[in-house]
Amino acid sequence: MTVGRFQVMAMLQAARAFALGLPLDLSLSWGLNRAIFYAAAKRGFRETRTPERPRASLLGRLVSEEKDVYFIGNEMAYKTETHGKTWFVIGGKPQTDEDFHRQIGSRFRGKFNTVWEQALELVKSFDKETLLSQSEFYERVYRPLRDELAKKWTGLVQ
Repeated sequence: MTVGRFQVMAMLQAARAFALGLPLDLSLSWGLNRAIFYAAAKRGFRETRTPERPRASLLGRLVSEEKDVYFIGNEMAYKTETHGKTWFVIGGKPQTDEDFHRQIGSRFRGKFNTVWEQALELVKSFDKETLLSQSEFYERVYRPLRDELAKKWTGLVQ
């Protein structure tokens, strides 16, 4: 089974959220949510902004909540609460930790913990400012490492 850029983005984003202090279940939700968001954006999806859905703007915010949005640094995702749990959401569908394991974790064929530890170690090697910046995270962490990690993690699971 091949590990692609989608899985790499999800793992690195989840590790980023966890390294910045989110609990594991919410970190996995963040990782899947961001992978879905960027995949949709790559295909031409453009988010519309309204006064009810403001744009993330403050780099200094580690994690904060406003109504139905959630910020990690200057990156924003929509959130919802179901059955007393907060999840990140796109198109009205919450991304749960179970969704993450089904769509991402299952690709690692029993090697998920190994890959998770590698992703976490890698992300923690970057400074907090890089992790808090949407563009810096993409340009310094994800983009230069995505193909190398996809190849490495594919080799691990074959």
